[in-house]
Amino acid sequence: MHSFDAVVIGGGPAGSTAALLLARAGWSVALVERVPFPRRKVCGEFLSATNLPLLAELGVAAAFTELAGPEVRRVGLFARDRAIAADMPRLGRERYGWGRALSREHLDTLLLERAAAEGVHVWQPWSVVQVRPDACTMVSVKTRDTAELRARVMIAAHGSWEPGQLPTQPARGRPRASDLFGFKAHFLNCRLPAGLMPLLTFPGGYGGMVHTDHGRVSLSCCVRRDTLERCREAGKPAGACVLQYITAASEPLRHVLDRAVLEDRWRSAGPIRPGIRSRTRGGMFLVGNAAGEAHPAIAEGISMAMQSGWLLARHLIAGTATDYARDWRRVFAPRIHAAAFVAHWAMSPWAVAMALPILQAFPAVLTEGARTAGKVTPICSPSF
Repeated sequence: MHSFDAVVIGGGPAGSTAALLLARAGWSVALVERVPFPRRKVCGEFLSATNLPLLAELGVAAAFTELAGPEVRRVGLFARDRAIAADMPRLGRERYGWGRALSREHLDTLLLERAAAEGVHVWQPWSVVQVRPDACTMVSVKTRDTAELRARVMIAAHGSWEPGQLPTQPARGRPRASDLFGFKAHFLNCRLPAGLMPLLTFPGGYGGMVHTDHGRVSLSCCVRRDTLERCREAGKPAGACVLQYITAASEPLRHVLDRAVLEDRWRSAGPIRPGIRSRTRGGMFLVGNAAGEAHPAIAEGISMAMQSGWLLARHLIAGTATDYARDWRRVFAPRIHAAAFVAHWAMSPWAVAMALPILQAFPAVLTEGARTAGKVTPICSPSF
């Protein structure tokens, strides 16, 4: 039995952020992560400018800036035979005006190592198999040894895509045609202009591209189950089938990838679970995707995860934890609703066809769309 003030289940951006800030405030914190780092994940990898001051607060801004891709100063749309671009809104007069992208194998490791340096006790690779309001039981992934952690605060930061035994993890649902599966790959020698992040639209799905670290371009997309089944070919990897499908639907995408080289392999996950969920359950606090997630169409996933970890930590430190759920909804619900609108629009061929002439004539609509999606809305709470 080991006793702490708080136990965090999950070492991704949300969990590491919450753990780091609590430890810095003098709390004894344990963090349990079942996967060894560095790890690669299905993720768009972009962090909005609103997160860069948070990275500075966490003490990792300099390392992030050194590793990350170029500033994303243009937002775009690749739809059918059209490529439209407009200015990305700037974050006021902040030192960090525009967002950047960094692969998860670097970002997650950077945040977790910083949390450990702040005094967080990291258990990795361990898996939590049972949880109660004041304790949890975990098993070593390598040795199968067991241990028990007791704490007055339990935080679930384990994401939402993988079913599990915990009450805060999703049950395995029945397959639906509308289920969305995520795919991600890195490419070298891509023609995507530096500083441009386009939304990709195609029937039955949507995606995005951005320059990330080490000269790579990250391409990620979500595809409906029924669309995926139609584009699959026997004996061919699913990722290759998806790439063939989305490049056939998008002339600008074919152009930027015509000389590109796939690095490593495609990764997939899902089905994803966009939407708003409970922020507390069974005496536990939920952060990141466990609490709620936006469709990846607006590229706010990592930003929302880290900001929710920040928000909960601030409430716990201030003794106002009962206000966390209310403030979470105020801060993140607008982005989730905006993301759902964009995602369903992008997956509908007729809706895209109707909007293209307007977007072509008034590209500044893309700028305002990025603003509405939270790209320059600083996180703040009236409780602090």
